[in-house]
Amino acid sequence: MHIVSSDLAPVTRALLRDDVHARLRDAIVDGTLAPGEQLRDGELAERLGVSRTPVREALLELARAGLITATPGRSTVVAPIDPTAIRDAQSVVGAMHALAMRTAVPRLTTGDLDAMRAANAAFAAAQHSGDVDAALAADERFHRVALVASGNAAAVAVIAQYEPVLRRVERRRFASREGAASAARHDQLIVLCAAGDADGAARLAEQTWQSLALPPAPTDNGPTEQDPA
Repeated sequence: MHIVSSDLAPVTRALLRDDVHARLRDAIVDGTLAPGEQLRDGELAERLGVSRTPVREALLELARAGLITATPGRSTVVAPIDPTAIRDAQSVVGAMHALAMRTAVPRLTTGDLDAMRAANAAFAAAQHSGDVDAALAADERFHRVALVASGNAAAVAVIAQYEPVLRRVERRRFASREGAASAARHDQLIVLCAAGDADGAARLAEQTWQSLALPPAPTDNGPTEQDPA
C-alpha cells in the first residue's frame, strides 16, 4: 500500500468513526487508495493516528457503500470501478435527488438560487482550468443547496452512502470535455428552479446522474478519446 503522510496526514486528536470514514472515502474517490489496493486496518490506524476500532467501523461502512471489497478471514481491498455498481448507484442517487428537488423547488429562496449560480460559476471555472478537485467540490456545493432546502434527511443519508461510488467516475467526467455539458445542465436546472417547475427540475436532476457513464480505460496504445460533450 502506497500511502504517505501527505496523502493521509496523521491527526493528533481522537477521531470519531465519521472522521475516519470521510478520510478513507475521499482517499478512495481521489485515487490515493487505488482499485485493488489492499487495506490493512493496523497500517491505516497508524497513519491516521487512531486506534483500529474506528478504522474497522469505517471499513464496514465503505464496504456497504461498495467502495471496498472485504473477504472474511482473507483481505480487504479497494473495490474496482464496476459498471454494475455504477448503474445501481445511479438509479438510487438519481431517484433521491429527484425526490429532494421536487420538495425543494417551492422552498428555494433568492439566496439559494444565487448560491447555485455561484457554485456553478466556480464549477465551470475549475473544469475549464483542469482543476478536478475544485470542480468536484463546486459540484457538491451546487447540489447541496436543493438537498438542504428539501429538509429530507432520509434522502440525504441515502445519497451520502452511495454518491461516493459515482464520484469516482465523475472525476473522469470532469477531467474530460464532457465536463462542460455538466455546467450547461446546471444552468438549465437553475432556470427550472427559478421558474418554480418542480417536476421539470426533478426530471433533469435525475437525468444528470443517469447521464454519468463509465469512460473507456486508457490502453497501451495511448489515451482513449473521450466522447464529445
